[in-house]
Amino acid sequence: MASGSGLPDSLVLEIFLHLPHKAVLSAGLTCRQWSAVSRDEFLWKELFYNYYHIPRYVPRHPAAVSWYREFKRLYDCIPCVEVQTLKEHHDQVLHLAFSHRGHRFSSCSKDCTVKLWDTEQPDGNISLVHSSSMRQFNWGYTQFSQFNADDTLLLVSGVYLGPHHSSSGEIAVISLENYTLLSRVRNKPYDVFGCWLNETHLISGNLHWIGNMTSCSVLWLNKAFQDIESENVNVVKRLFKIQNINASTIRTVMVAHCRRHDSPDLLLDYEAQAQAQHTQQHQPLLFDLGNTDSEDEEDKDEEDEEEDEQGDKRSSAHLPTLNPLGLQHVIHSRQNMAAHERVLEAQVARLMGSRRTKASDSNLMSPSAPEEGEDKTYLLFTTGSLTYSPHQIGIKRIMPDQMTTCGPVLGEERSTEEFFDSLDHVIDIHGHIIGMGLSPDHRYLYVNSRAWPTGCVISDPMSPPPIAEEIDLHVIDLKSLREERRSLRAHRAFTPNDECFFIFLDVSRDFVASGAEDKHGYIWDRHYNICLARLQHDDVVNSVAFCPADQELLLSASDDSTIKVWRSPRMVRLGQAPSRPPRARKLLSSLFGHRSANLNGKP
Repeated sequence: MASGSGLPDSLVLEIFLHLPHKAVLSAGLTCRQWSAVSRDEFLWKELFYNYYHIPRYVPRHPAAVSWYREFKRLYDCIPCVEVQTLKEHHDQVLHLAFSHRGHRFSSCSKDCTVKLWDTEQPDGNISLVHSSSMRQFNWGYTQFSQFNADDTLLLVSGVYLGPHHSSSGEIAVISLENYTLLSRVRNKPYDVFGCWLNETHLISGNLHWIGNMTSCSVLWLNKAFQDIESENVNVVKRLFKIQNINASTIRTVMVAHCRRHDSPDLLLDYEAQAQAQHTQQHQPLLFDLGNTDSEDEEDKDEEDEEEDEQGDKRSSAHLPTLNPLGLQHVIHSRQNMAAHERVLEAQVARLMGSRRTKASDSNLMSPSAPEEGEDKTYLLFTTGSLTYSPHQIGIKRIMPDQMTTCGPVLGEERSTEEFFDSLDHVIDIHGHIIGMGLSPDHRYLYVNSRAWPTGCVISDPMSPPPIAEEIDLHVIDLKSLREERRSLRAHRAFTPNDECFFIFLDVSRDFVASGAEDKHGYIWDRHYNICLARLQHDDVVNSVAFCPADQELLLSASDDSTIKVWRSPRMVRLGQAPSRPPRARKLLSSLFGHRSANLNGKP
């Protein structure tokens, strides 16, 4: 390499500032002077902000050691290279979940199987380990799975086969030692999904209708299995009983173990972000990385629905013949009467709820003093108060004495006036929630939603506002219990309110990823708030999952019946590089060491 070109460093730097980063790296191979200038920190800071279009007020990631390495991290360490396509499922793949160690993952599908996969094969490929069909239990399909904390049990959530209006589901627990079924738990509605509270207990839901638009959601704690020692001990216990109004229900439960969060905040200053949103238009940024109840109760409910439908048919048969205008007038009148009845029912439900609900303890959600060192466990779920579509995040704190099924089955003693439990905290998203995910430290909750029009008023709970095609990815700080004003955007969905389905997202240490209805998965950087990659499929992407042990490995599941495996460009190069022979110096030292040992009489 030549020593220099004769140009002053300042002029070389000025030239490099007008070059793309690849040209800068190539020029740095020319001579020692250009090599030194090509690694200048000021140069890479400018390249970083210009290439990724990051506002200048956003500081460098606190863990970054240099601008060059930070540029390389975002460019080279994103899992955006497709390395394998798994085609063992025969219908839409709905959900993916990694074990905590990252050595296994599970997949759920419309083909009604749950499959287990191994990620630690010597050749680097992923292989199928086990497949269980749930058809024998009258399931329609599997929809969600989750490993317990020590990766010994797998929770699998599914949907029952049944009448069109049925909302029943079930949760099964499978041993990962011998793949035997340990227990099954009723789960209603099915989109509660269910989740683990700890290694041996899981949370399920039940739903009881009180009126046409009013219901009661009951959340149950269940022991995953009943061993010999627990024959005379409760295996279930009621956690909470919550009133729902305006046809809303509790769905999508998850547990956040919010420890003291001593680590520094990952996200940027709230006020600075809020001010930035007013000064510049939010545009998605994409970068080319160079690579591509009991069963009897339910039966009764279903019979009642059928009787109502038949009753409507019988009553309509006695109506006089009307011209189209007259028919529209009758329909409009009946709709107005129904809407008026819904308003009255909601008012009565609120009045009853205000008198029959146990008051919340404001101290439960207050931040702990640093010296207390208290860990808090929150139950998070989607809910609503204005319409049937989920538009709020409900939060209930789970106390230590509630984490076991010991004690009364119906929970703590309460007076007859305290029929319902109140929510400890509610966050309104102002849109239809279609996905949630926790950061690895459980500090931040990420929420996929499709926004309602600004300033919309909901007059009929059965007619929610139209929803946007753009999906907003909200970030909620569970330490301060407020939303960070910097929602992520790039992905899209197209189904209307009454056909919306869940799109699962996942969060790693540095990245957040989500599926979308536009046939792509997306990856954002959590610190810089930018979209870094699009992952292509042939149909809707329902779920994504980062490997907990290696965030440069990502999975995506799609309606095209495939699971795609994505790795970072860096990991792909390392996997393709031939093994290096030992260095000459090491060979010589080994040879001399062997010769010395022989001289000393050793074999």
